[in-house]
This record gives sequence, C-alpha cells and structure tokens, in this order.
Amino acid sequence: TSPKALPYVRFFTRDWDSGSTASSIASLAEYTGSKLFKGLSTKSNKTIIHNAISYCCLAGKVNEPQKNQILKELENTESNHMMILFRDASCKFRALYSYFPDTEEIHRLTGIGPKCIGKKMIGKLYKYSSVRKQFTVIPARTVSVSVDAFTIHNHLWQPKRVAVPKNTAK
Repeated sequence: TSPKALPYVRFFTRDWDSGSTASSIASLAEYTGSKLFKGLSTKSNKTIIHNAISYCCLAGKVNEPQKNQILKELENTESNHMMILFRDASCKFRALYSYFPDTEEIHRLTGIGPKCIGKKMIGKLYKYSSVRKQFTVIPARTVSVSVDAFTIHNHLWQPKRVAVPKNTAK
C-alpha cells in the first residue's frame, strides 16, 4: 500500500549507506485530506434550547419581551448545557437552568422556580424535537446531558403558608 492510502501509518525508510532506519516525514506531509483527530469539545445544547424557547415555549408576539430577555440571558451564560423548567406536563415555561454534568448541579439562571434543583425534586424529564417543535417525555429517572427540560414535583410549587394567629378575643 502507498503512504497516501494509509495516512495514519508511519512509514520507515532505510538509509542503506548508514544502516539506520528513520521515519519518512515526507510521506506524512503529502497527506492533505481532512484531519482525523479533532480537539476535544464540550457538547452544548444552547441552540436546541434557543429554538425550543423561540418556537415552542414562548412563541408569539405576546411572549416576545420575556422571550428576548431569556434568550439574552442564554447567550451571556458560559454554561454549555441548559435546561428548561416546566410548571407541569402542559409544558408551560417557568425558568431556565444551567446544568453541570460533572457535579450534577442544576442552578437557575432566570425565571420562576427554586434556586437549585436536587435529584429528589425532579418529576419528569423531557427532550426537545426541533423537527416536530415539541417536547416529549423521556422514560428516564436520572438527569443527563440528553435532557432538555424537566418538571419538579407539584408540592414544591405550593407556597409556604405563614401561620396567622387567630384572634381569640370575643
């Protein structure tokens, strides 16, 4: 086989006068095809979340001010993985969260909802389909980078009631 057919294999040439074997740099330099190794990159779902907010969650003229504010927040964050919090299965947008897979932490960027989300707080997990422009439930229990949205258990939405002292004077 020729050096062009196998660009990743080092070919050796023998210098017959000195008896040494050296690698042929020229054979590797001849290869002008695409790079076989690309540097490590962290996958991001910002584009998917942008589309989900624009075309599904906050679509329409009525939601435009809120949508623009949230999209601006999305662009300014350095986090690579974002998640949307829904109120319930009706997929009504409540907040935008940042997910850190290394530590499995979920922190609110903007919107209405808890500041931090723990594993036990999560109800359902959703994946966004850009083709269908809708969310579908994922039959999973653990959060991962493949999750685009989630709900929290209903009792966490209930406001904490402050005990009002009863007036016992008659």
